[in-house]
Amino acid sequence: MTGRTPRLSRLRRVVPEGRGGRPAETRAARPEQARGGRPRRRGAQPKVVALGGGMGLSASLAALRRITGDLTAVVTVADDGGSSGRLRDELGVLPPGDLRKALAALCGDDDWGQTWARVIQHRFQSQGDLHDHAVGNLLIVALWEQLGDHVQALDLVGKLLGAHGRVLPMSAVPLELQALVRGHDPGRPDEVDTVRGQATVALTPGEVQSVHLVPGAPPAVPEAVDAVLDADWVVLGPGSWFSSVIPHLLVPDLLDALAETKARRVLSLNLAPQPGETEGFSPQRHLEVLGRHAPKLALDVVLADEAAVPDRDSLTDAAKRFGAAVELAPVARTDGTPRHDPELLAAAYDRIFRMHGRIGPWR
Repeated sequence: MTGRTPRLSRLRRVVPEGRGGRPAETRAARPEQARGGRPRRRGAQPKVVALGGGMGLSASLAALRRITGDLTAVVTVADDGGSSGRLRDELGVLPPGDLRKALAALCGDDDWGQTWARVIQHRFQSQGDLHDHAVGNLLIVALWEQLGDHVQALDLVGKLLGAHGRVLPMSAVPLELQALVRGHDPGRPDEVDTVRGQATVALTPGEVQSVHLVPGAPPAVPEAVDAVLDADWVVLGPGSWFSSVIPHLLVPDLLDALAETKARRVLSLNLAPQPGETEGFSPQRHLEVLGRHAPKLALDVVLADEAAVPDRDSLTDAAKRFGAAVELAPVARTDGTPRHDPELLAAAYDRIFRMHGRIGPWR
């Protein structure tokens, strides 16, 4: 654990009926023990796995590392823009950018952690081929080529940075994200086109109907599956909904692990719709499209910022379809930008883990 213990923020509970008609909060408690029946040492920290990509996952990790030292990030690998896209095209490697951002978010608040976070995020500015390449991207790819092992290389980078957690790719296969978009061409507002590439999907005009991965049904990294199965909590989101959050549900082994795990599952909603990708989406519509892509997905808690939910009853109804309770908490920065405050988000997660958890307290 790093940083000071966050202050507990006020959460307003909106509790729907769970599956089978009983209130969600009356579910049977999990015994105070680890997987495999071994007693859990009092004071042990929760095992948390966070799924996502980009700045949304970074925000979640920056919060979660404040409340647990047993943290694993499982990161999407469909990025095809910027430095990552160039390295992917030239060398045929996984796009390293979202993995780099996750590692930076796990760096500590001391001088060592913050120095390394700045170094790996640093981008070269030049008139040559190095222009806009991130140092961390080059470091990660160099270690992949040296070691020939994605997971071992990322673990080594994490050790160098003193990262407070582990970073894993969701798949060892470079993936292409494709979307069916209605009205992608403003001149043909009722027609549906296929839009290819994560960078394009994230900014597409029109209405995204669905997304899929190419190749379809890609294999998951085994360590990522194991982490989900062994977790106490799994956190999905926030982040770009179609290009960072939903892709994890399109990897069959990861989706199966989410269904089989004894962990409780938290969905963290965005603070505002994303221009292009989710323009005009309400909080409940985010849940609806999640359900269309993974109809069997179950959740325990949906976390949303109080100020970002104009219709609480509709969000409660949408969460009820997943068997989830809704937790409303102030988690946004106070500067008016749609960004999560790490301390406030940490306090919200901490409160959720204590209110809904089967084990605890951990500290």
